Amino acid sequence: MVLPIVVYGDPVLRKVGEEIDKNYPGLDQLIKDMFDTMYNANGVGLAAPQIGKAIRLFIVDTGPFAESDDDDDDDDEFTPEQKKELKAFKKIFINARILNEEGEEWSFSEGCLSIPKIRENVIRQPEIEIEYYDEKFKKHTEKYDGVIARVIQHEYDHIEGKLFTDKISPFKRKMISGKLKDISVGKISADYKTRVYRPKK
Repeated sequence: MVLPIVVYGDPVLRKVGEEIDKNYPGLDQLIKDMFDTMYNANGVGLAAPQIGKAIRLFIVDTGPFAESDDDDDDDDEFTPEQKKELKAFKKIFINARILNEEGEEWSFSEGCLSIPKIRENVIRQPEIEIEYYDEKFKKHTEKYDGVIARVIQHEYDHIEGKLFTDKISPFKRKMISGKLKDISVGKISADYKTRVYRPKK
């Protein structure tokens, strides 16, 4: 089932997610719904806070990066090996903790389904080590780099109550402040279902 995506301004996006266990109600269906929602919005990652649940769960599928790169063979951004890796990377992260980030910082244009039609260059370190549980609650400790690490870092920020706009310069934030305010009050045009926060009076 495709769920509405919570947009900028909703307090749930600022909450640090709570850990869950294998008995979390409806977890399998929730994960399926999250994938349906992400694919419907043409995303490459989605975190539980983005569908209104402040828990430590996010999903990633970087396949679209490789597919979009195929559209322009004259200026490929990724090598054939990288494309193969991106196409194959699809994971569920539960109760994740990033243990380490390292390497020379690099800039990459990021967007977010909760902040429609805004993209900005974000600086992050290229290598991470992450500890997490999969959907069967098997524990993993793995290392990632490049674009895959970037998507994981972006989604991990969501379960820490952070957004990519927190990582841009004050000047850039000021430049887009009007657009962010419009999103927060529902003046948005997205190609997918959204949910705007309406404070109870």
